[in-house]
Amino acid sequence: MGLIDVAGDQLATIVTNLEMRMRPTLRHIPESNLRLVHWPAPALAKYRALFTRVGAPWLWFSRLVMPDDQLSAILTDSAVELYVVVDPSGADVGMLELDFRELPDCEIAYFGLVPGLSGAGHGRWLMAQAMVLAWRPEVERLWLHTCTLDHPSALNFYRAQGFTAIKRQIETFPDPRVFGVLPHDTAPHIPLLGR
Repeated sequence: MGLIDVAGDQLATIVTNLEMRMRPTLRHIPESNLRLVHWPAPALAKYRALFTRVGAPWLWFSRLVMPDDQLSAILTDSAVELYVVVDPSGADVGMLELDFRELPDCEIAYFGLVPGLSGAGHGRWLMAQAMVLAWRPEVERLWLHTCTLDHPSALNFYRAQGFTAIKRQIETFPDPRVFGVLPHDTAPHIPLLGR
């Protein structure tokens, strides 16, 4: 009990796991000028570029350092479905990754939009799409996780969508800015110690 020191080149976050054990009542899908497009087996460079655009503000880095063969195995697995969110200009502005590898569970492995789309209802639209795609007859549990490095509204957003928090964990990992995976000025709201 009490405070635990974290080395200056490390980060610590509280991870909250959330689940939904019953298909929610079908709701109206909010209007959006965005499109969701199935993205089977994307080129790794293109996938990582979008992963960075969506996740760098929240220090997503796991897929950036994952060996190519491991990432390719995930993205080409028939039980993993990846979708790209496309804006009216044709730009890729978000992603949704559904992982059905551990049925009857489905994990929303990645869910996000570029920061400029926050607060306009697009997240609700994307979650409605995710619910339609994820809840199949063989799925009994839909789950995801978020952490304290994520968007400040993420946890409340997921709870408002019908997810229930079931577990908390503390995760520590090397700060990707210290090790050159992301630029030093990434996620300025998360202090980079010694700078």
